[in-house]
Amino acid sequence: MPTLKFCGECNNLLYPRSDNNSKVLLYQCRNCNYSENAVAEDNWAPCVYKNDLLTVAMEQAGETKDLETDPTLQRKAIPCPKCHHEGAVFYQDQAKRHTTNMTLFYYCMNCKQLFRDPKVKTR
Repeated sequence: MPTLKFCGECNNLLYPRSDNNSKVLLYQCRNCNYSENAVAEDNWAPCVYKNDLLTVAMEQAGETKDLETDPTLQRKAIPCPKCHHEGAVFYQDQAKRHTTNMTLFYYCMNCKQLFRDPKVKTR
């Protein structure tokens, strides 16, 4: 069972880090330069670390609660594809995580449908 490791110098949490030159796994403090080898509890089983940076790419926007009442979001008269009401707030979000392109999302103030501008072509 995994346990938390703490820095021997400043008592902050140690985080796993790979040393690619010597091909070993270390625990390193983010506040000072303290590091130690990541050895398993029984001193012989290898310690495994996986740093997964990419997630599954999906065409979804982030949190969309009460956007119509947010005073910081801009409004635009764009027709909603669901109810054809012309009034929406809009914001940018990263639609696909494997690219750095930002997507402009619209949120209908009438039916609360989330949509993208139909004039903008997607790949």
